[in-house]
Amino acid sequence: MEPHELKSVALFSSLTPDQLRFVAQQADEIDVPAGKQLATQGRFAYEFFVIEDGTADVTREGAPIAALGPGDFFGEMGLLEAERRTASVVASSPMRLLVLTGAAFKWIEREMPAVAAQVREEIARRLEADRSRVDSRSEG
Repeated sequence: MEPHELKSVALFSSLTPDQLRFVAQQADEIDVPAGKQLATQGRFAYEFFVIEDGTADVTREGAPIAALGPGDFFGEMGLLEAERRTASVVASSPMRLLVLTGAAFKWIEREMPAVAAQVREEIARRLEADRSRVDSRSEG
C-alpha cells in the first residue's frame, strides 16, 4: 500500500508523511468477497481492520447491531479492551480492507495520539451504545 493512499482514510488523514509511511509498511490491503466472516464473537483478536471500500454487518449473539462502510473500522475493542472479539463481522458486499496486526496497532496507539484518541472515542461510543441497548431491553 502506498502511504498517500492512506490519506483518504479518515482515521489516518491527520498523520504526517513519516507516520503514513509507517502505517503503510505495517498494513496489508486485502480484498474479500461478500459473505466472508471477518471477525467472530468470542474468538481471540489478532488484527484491526479499516474499511476502504464495501460494507459489513456487525452482530452480537446473532442480533444485528451495526452496518459498517468505507472509513469505518473494527477489531479495536478486541485488541484494546478485551482479548476476545465482542461481536461478529461479516462482509455484506465485496470489500477492500486495510489490516493491521495487534502489535502494529498498539504501536500506532502509542506513537500517534491523534489516531489513538479517535479509536478510543469510537470505543467509548460503542460501549455507550451497548449500555443503552441493554438498558432499553431491561426496561421492557
